Amino acid sequence: MSALLEVRHATQRFAGLLAVDDVSFTLTPGEILGLIGPNGAGKTTLISIISGTLAATNGQVLFLGERIDGLPAFRRARLGIGRTFQIMRPFPGMSVLDNVAVGALFRRAGGRAGLAQAREQARACLDFVGMGRHADQRADELGGPGRKRLELAKALAMQPKVLLCDEVMAGLNHVEIDEVIDLLRKVRDQGIGLLVIEHVIKAIKSLSDRLLVLHHGQKIAEGAPDAVLSDPVVVEAYLGKRRT
Repeated sequence: MSALLEVRHATQRFAGLLAVDDVSFTLTPGEILGLIGPNGAGKTTLISIISGTLAATNGQVLFLGERIDGLPAFRRARLGIGRTFQIMRPFPGMSVLDNVAVGALFRRAGGRAGLAQAREQARACLDFVGMGRHADQRADELGGPGRKRLELAKALAMQPKVLLCDEVMAGLNHVEIDEVIDLLRKVRDQGIGLLVIEHVIKAIKSLSDRLLVLHHGQKIAEGAPDAVLSDPVVVEAYLGKRRT
């Protein structure tokens, strides 16, 4: 299957720190690629390079075979690169519904769709993530689990072809994690490619088709979850330092 997203030799340097070091990989439609590694390995920096919130020092990002690394973040988002953020900041004072409608309106820029249509689409996204009953609640009143689902709904309202997820399971209990796994699988079943950063190893192993491991900014392993998680290099660099 042809690549939906391709990253070639991505490199990001901050002064003397090499945060991402010559990383390459592909993502195909309907695939879930798990991105793991120790804190500070360069995972969030890598998805920021893809989404365009950081300009890479070197390397290329291709979407549907076309280079997009020269485009600003809003152009990439309108093409179909969506992302969630590890630090969740809903628009204060606005309802859950209108937070999601902002994403729908942004994706429809240049079209004739009005706010009513954007809200209709937003309501469908909220129903999809299980937040429909919170539509009229103020977004800044949501707890952590609700805010994570809101992040997903906001990203899905932009109708992405690629979804970059930054620790959407962090801080959740076992039941909530299972619910998010089911939700991400439903997203995948729509043909969307997902790149998912996660530290909960059991969760990312069961969710992912492949795993990509970063350590000190370098890709040290990539492949099927069982093979990657039993790789001595990965065990030494990451798994050996934490409980799995």
